[in-house]
Amino acid sequence: MEIRQEEPETAGRNKPQPYCDFWKSRSSKLLLSSVNRGWSGLSAELRSHGQSVFPWRGPQTDTHITVDMSGSESLVTRRATGIVNRYVSRRGTAWLCPPGWSEGSIDVTGELPGILHLYVPASQFSPSKLGINIDESVIGALECESAFEDPLLAEIAYAIASELQTETSAGGLLVESLASSIAARLVQKHASTSSARSYPLLKTDGLDRRRLFRVLDYIEANLEGDLSIDRMASIACLSRYHFARAFRQAVGQPPHRYVSDRRLERAKALLTRGDRPLVDIALSLGFSGQANFTRAFTQATGHAPGRYRQTAGSRRTEFSSTDVKRSLPILA
Repeated sequence: MEIRQEEPETAGRNKPQPYCDFWKSRSSKLLLSSVNRGWSGLSAELRSHGQSVFPWRGPQTDTHITVDMSGSESLVTRRATGIVNRYVSRRGTAWLCPPGWSEGSIDVTGELPGILHLYVPASQFSPSKLGINIDESVIGALECESAFEDPLLAEIAYAIASELQTETSAGGLLVESLASSIAARLVQKHASTSSARSYPLLKTDGLDRRRLFRVLDYIEANLEGDLSIDRMASIACLSRYHFARAFRQAVGQPPHRYVSDRRLERAKALLTRGDRPLVDIALSLGFSGQANFTRAFTQATGHAPGRYRQTAGSRRTEFSSTDVKRSLPILA
């Protein structure tokens, strides 16, 4: 993965702010942060770490996952009470630190140019989020393992890092869904065999036409506002974990992709209707600024928003949510 520095727009007053301050060091640089993104479900930081010995202290309430984004082949040694773990960091290498972990140190012998730090709150392990019968003890069952390879977890991390680098209109929804996937994966693969137990799936129905249309109407009414997977799942009377799967099965794409497409259509409509400021359109459709909106719109349409507005008179009428409903298969 290519690691890019912050662009001029965000290098000054919008300089990325750290989520955790215990990584402060002359040899550690914060590249990107989710602090100002309004994400729900997890926080993320992309950092570069130079050769140094860092203090290691896990967050008090969050589960901390670290994933190497670029693969530097550097030797990393973690030390804490009862732990001495040495490994060569490669692309996708991850480690896990449960909340409240005791203090220790991390010795880095070479450059680590792109390390993604993910912080998952305890709320992500609740039954309503995972769709399984579970209690708080599962968080204590997570092990502070030696470095490990988990292709699924790595792919999730790459997706989050990509959203950090290039903001999309439905990025918050994507991250919210991925937070549930991370929690489910940790319970499935990285809970200690002595403490973890088999957690049965909660009984749930699929997403019938009536509930699906309620969700689609909710999305349409809130395209220029806050949208959350939790609220959609509540409207569908499903857990968040099951909702994402049921929605994709019914519509043919995941919720964040559907919302992104609908917001693109709304952006086209707003550009066509008049002279509403581009920054206003950007903020209303979930972007943190005009530059990110312009980048995403241009990539999707081949035209910058201003240019699209100038030629809007010759554009065809964009498809509506009613068209979407009519194109869906007949559901039970």
